[in-house]
Amino acid sequence: MLFISHSVSIPSDQLELNAMRAQGAGGQNVNKVSSAIHLRFDIKASTLPEFYKERLLALSDHRITKDGLIIIKSQEHRSQELNRQAALDRLVILIREAAVTQKARRATKPSRSSQNKRMDKKTKHSKTKSMRGKVRHD
Repeated sequence: MLFISHSVSIPSDQLELNAMRAQGAGGQNVNKVSSAIHLRFDIKASTLPEFYKERLLALSDHRITKDGLIIIKSQEHRSQELNRQAALDRLVILIREAAVTQKARRATKPSRSSQNKRMDKKTKHSKTKSMRGKVRHD
């Protein structure tokens, strides 16, 4: 059982975890041991609430396929168990981030005094710069 929040969890039978050989450095160990983990999670077939499903499917994340399948590959650790836990943690973070609703932005206008201050500052700066020019003797 993978717990997302106090009321939402994913049963273990909905998660597909496959061990495979990791890429990259690691000496002979990398050629012998299947320490990398591929985690697959089908959003549409899961028991997640509809709100979570809709938000996950709307995300434009490279780990989510067009078919609604989340694929997470974890190979940063040399231990299969640590990679399994890292993949599960990443899945939990992805689902939690999808559930967060952003606060609606309200358009604001600058106050009249702030506009006047800005214009006064620009005028003063302009005068300062114009005084730096060549001196003319008429």
